[in-house]
Amino acid sequence: MSLSRRDLALLAAAGALAPSALAAQARTPLVIAHRGASGERPEHTRAAYELAIKEGADFIEPDLVATSDGALVARHENEIGQTTDVASRPEFADRKTTRTVDGETATGWFTEDFTLAELKTLTCKERMPQLRPASAKFDGTERILTLQEVIDIARAGSVQTARPIGVYPEMKHPRYFAALGLPLEERLAGVLRANGYNSPAAAVFVQCFEAEALRTFSRLSRARRIQLIGSGPSAATLVTPGGLQFVRTYADGIGAEQSLVLDMAAEELPPTPLVADAHAAGLLVHSWTARAENQFLPTQLQRGSSTQKDFARRAGNANALMVALFMAGLDGVFTDFPALAAKARREALAKIAREQRKRRP
Repeated sequence: MSLSRRDLALLAAAGALAPSALAAQARTPLVIAHRGASGERPEHTRAAYELAIKEGADFIEPDLVATSDGALVARHENEIGQTTDVASRPEFADRKTTRTVDGETATGWFTEDFTLAELKTLTCKERMPQLRPASAKFDGTERILTLQEVIDIARAGSVQTARPIGVYPEMKHPRYFAALGLPLEERLAGVLRANGYNSPAAAVFVQCFEAEALRTFSRLSRARRIQLIGSGPSAATLVTPGGLQFVRTYADGIGAEQSLVLDMAAEELPPTPLVADAHAAGLLVHSWTARAENQFLPTQLQRGSSTQKDFARRAGNANALMVALFMAGLDGVFTDFPALAAKARREALAKIAREQRKRRP
């Protein structure tokens, strides 16, 4: 069954994937745009999301934090001094403060101290301008987006590209926001229900590091849930076969830091047992976050001399990393560079097909 543009428009409006689209996604690993094409445009902006869709992303990711009046907005953190022009706005100077969020102390401006209308007066900027000066040239051109606006961008992208574009929100610091009387789980479930994203067939994944928030969300929505797992000591028990079986009781998959998926110290980046173990437990596996710059790549994939002033921001061999990730059997890869990931996926799938043909009797 092929989908016409009209069919896709209807699917986008309903927030669900047709059976044929679901089957296609099950066969083909996803390219997930990490905060949009955030290697090329300031993260979480309309420009970043629209470019990501144009470059081949299947899902776009908004990190979600709350405003004082309960709106969900797309920001990397609730501290917005690094990602907006708030520091240059004299009318908000008195709101600079110091907060401790999940054990980390930060000084700046926090979304929970602003209404949505106030946040909408700010403009966005590149979070890492030293690493991404080309992206920083777009500073000041975009406004903060709500979750609803991100959903609308995905739906418009579905129609424009004639392929389903999903949304992949992350609940940031839900325990912290709940203590402020701004629980993220209920607000997120409500927005998803209002848009028809209340089904395992919906073009949405909801992710979080906090297991309890995912369990709470599971009582409010039928949308698919992803347990995020970092590479720190606290995650060690989750990536064991027993830990993965436990995760399966409340989530549909894991979002693993990529060093848990590949042996980054080995020259050929061989896969670890994690993907196979997670699949055996009935879990999807998505990895985060594939980037192009030397600073984020294993040593063997870095290019140029470390003595060069711009070494950290120079492009390394990101293609080798992304091909290895897809070859590891992942169900999806988070990336700041969707075009590079889409290319690597084609290369990996072609290589897998060649290997399968060789094994045929």
